[in-house]
Amino acid sequence: MNIFSLTTLFTASMVSFGLALSPVALAKDTLNVYTYDSFASDWGPGPKIKANFEQECDCEVNFVALDSSVGILSRAQLEGKSSQADVLLGLDLNLMEAAKQTGLLAEHSVDTSNVTIAGGWTDKMFVPFDQGHFSFVYNSETLKNPPKGLKDIVGDQNLRVIYQDPRTSTPGLGLLLWMKSVYGDNAADAWERLASHTVTVTKSWSDAYSLFLKGEADVVLSYTTSPAYHVVVEGENKYQAIMASEGLYPQIEVAAMMKDAPHPALAKRFMQFILQRGFQSTVATGNWMLPVVKLDEKLPAAFDSALMPAKNLVLPAKDVVQHRKAWVDEWLNATTR
Repeated sequence: MNIFSLTTLFTASMVSFGLALSPVALAKDTLNVYTYDSFASDWGPGPKIKANFEQECDCEVNFVALDSSVGILSRAQLEGKSSQADVLLGLDLNLMEAAKQTGLLAEHSVDTSNVTIAGGWTDKMFVPFDQGHFSFVYNSETLKNPPKGLKDIVGDQNLRVIYQDPRTSTPGLGLLLWMKSVYGDNAADAWERLASHTVTVTKSWSDAYSLFLKGEADVVLSYTTSPAYHVVVEGENKYQAIMASEGLYPQIEVAAMMKDAPHPALAKRFMQFILQRGFQSTVATGNWMLPVVKLDEKLPAAFDSALMPAKNLVLPAKDVVQHRKAWVDEWLNATTR
């Protein structure tokens, strides 16, 4: 072989090697996950989950942060089959039926037999990733005689209340269903009484909670797990959740994969990952909710009260889908009189 041939072979080899190492050739598949903004934020569980999954998937995880769980579903519906979403992460128990009816979701084939949710979990489209209950939170240093239940909160005209809009907020929707569970056909009257001492109704949980922390309200709609944040992060014990005597409405957050996911294999792998330690270990002190599988390590003692058994007030999913608009209209009419 002459020198020219050797040079040509060497050059060709180097070009091939260079192409193999080029950014195009080395580009990793990107898993697009639609979620809500606090989950994907620097202080949420998203960054740790991203790092943990990327270690084992040889891929990139891209969290597309939207303003709420309701916003996640609305975005997916708007985009339809052309959506770039692989996974929707952050819908909840009360949005599942509506999400199923879009026809955009695929079955997940994940073994959920180790899920610790009361009654187990058998849904073929959704995998739960955290759980808890809605509750009103108060400052025990400023509210010396806190209400014992939802009816006390509705009836106490001197109590300043902040909650979230059920059209834009998962907790707000939770309260709508909680009120309907407790008051039934008398919900409109209860909403009107609550409106008389409601400071404001906010678009999001973070807006409401920020106002509460500034002292703008005596109670704020949040979660039974919210006080744990203040204990673990701030060393502050004054914030408490009201374990309502009538019962509490549960919050179970779920994930689903899109039927037309651009990266179906990655989406399936991520759905499996949700119930593994790399995800579940971030839930308690990242999303400040309870994990849905039993972990080897104990949760901080600050979560003990949230782990106490609560009477669940759950309306049938089909009723929620069928009557949700009417119940929202009932709330609007009662609170704008």
